[in-house]
Amino acid sequence: MLKHLTTEQRRKLANRGALKKKNPGKIRLCVFRSGRHIEIQAIDDVKGHTVCAASSKEKDFKGQGWNTKGAELIGKNFAERAKKVKLGEVYFDRGGYRYHGRIKALADAVRAGGLKF
Repeated sequence: MLKHLTTEQRRKLANRGALKKKNPGKIRLCVFRSGRHIEIQAIDDVKGHTVCAASSKEKDFKGQGWNTKGAELIGKNFAERAKKVKLGEVYFDRGGYRYHGRIKALADAVRAGGLKF
């Protein structure tokens, strides 16, 4: 069924599916990380739309986001935007990435900004 996908892609899908089953109705914090950029979105799976987002591709963060300090800045910016939208408790979808380095710095900055995982 999923033989055309790589092992990494199957793991991401399995993790995301398990998270959705455990947390029905909650907002999902989804992270994407590349070699140069990092992005985070708050997604409402029930309505099927993005509530708020932050990315290192924005004008404010030109040249940042590729290290942990840049990830912290993105996390702080996202937490401010989430406060404006009045997000409360969410669950963290790290997308199959290991919880260390930029992903950990991003999550810690979002927690410090007031969101609960």
